[in-house]
Amino acid sequence: MSRFLLIFAALIMAFSFPAAAETRIGVVDLRQALFSSDDAKAFSETLQKDFAGDEAKVREVQEEARKLKERLEKDGAMMNETERNKLVSEFQEKVKEFNFLKQRLDSTVNQRKQAFLEEARPEVDVAVKELLEENDLDLILPSEAVVYVKPEMNLTSQLLEKLNR
Repeated sequence: MSRFLLIFAALIMAFSFPAAAETRIGVVDLRQALFSSDDAKAFSETLQKDFAGDEAKVREVQEEARKLKERLEKDGAMMNETERNKLVSEFQEKVKEFNFLKQRLDSTVNQRKQAFLEEARPEVDVAVKELLEENDLDLILPSEAVVYVKPEMNLTSQLLEKLNR
């Protein structure tokens, strides 16, 4: 719904000005520029190093759960009820452990990514303002709100250059 509102608002603004033909609008893909920047690449490498052990533990528990499931499928019919129930219980515990570890890892990684985005925001804002002034634009829109843009008005690469200096 919000994407629709952004597009609608942009269209209303573009057509409501009497001098609409003189309004200069640029477009940037903020997400692409930010996550392609040198800072983002360094952040990603740090993130991978910091959470390598946690990711390995999640994969290990997932593999243990997979082996238990395979054993259940392969040998479950030949086991007595007590053995089968024990194996089912072990499998369910591994699945719970996997889900807990995965959710905790995802949550922690997302918090770190959000912190990175918040930290980068002032630099992105400055770079976008510079683009606005350097290109003599009246408005810069996010690419998600635009159906089509002339290639020369897509300023994403220029934004990336500014973020990398």
